[in-house]
Amino acid sequence: MNVALLACPAEEVAPKLLGAILTHETPEGTVSISITETEAYSGTADPASHAYRGRTPRNAVMFGPAGHLYVYRSHGLHWCANIVTGTDGIASAVLIRAGRVIEGEDLARKRRGAKVESPRLARGPGNFCQALGITAEHNGTDLLTGASLTLSEGEPVPAALIRVGPRVGVSKAHDWQHRFYLAGDPTVSAYRLSPRAKPSAGA
Repeated sequence: MNVALLACPAEEVAPKLLGAILTHETPEGTVSISITETEAYSGTADPASHAYRGRTPRNAVMFGPAGHLYVYRSHGLHWCANIVTGTDGIASAVLIRAGRVIEGEDLARKRRGAKVESPRLARGPGNFCQALGITAEHNGTDLLTGASLTLSEGEPVPAALIRVGPRVGVSKAHDWQHRFYLAGDPTVSAYRLSPRAKPSAGA
């Protein structure tokens, strides 16, 4: 993956990451997942972003450089993976919401559960991380250096297959059209409006 592709605003990078592949090599084996759903978070300009109120030790990775992994725990339960984008020093990241396992399905199922159907192995950001074996220890990982956790380009996705909509489950700026996904793909997660969501101005 070329860093120039990632060194742009999150809302420009997010649709371009559809079809890209995240691969994690571990002693257990290798799992590769083709990305099918993303959400853009625009840092200090975005009320739903972790960086909205500025830089903290928790969100420091979001401020760059592009191509690094920002990992956080959601609601104390699940790990979520974000690919840092944009200009170094300005917070911007793309949340990986879902993907299709294209290598290492047996290992992904071992991590997720023996009865989990293939389309559900990496559906949803927490499940994506569980299937790929991503935890807090991977926060700050450079995905472009060719180490054990890498991001690579996949097959180009036709523009006609890309859909755009509001982000899932956020209460602020929930109506921003910053969610991108593959039309009709069974791995894409369901849209859910946060019960705390209120109308907002923005992109």
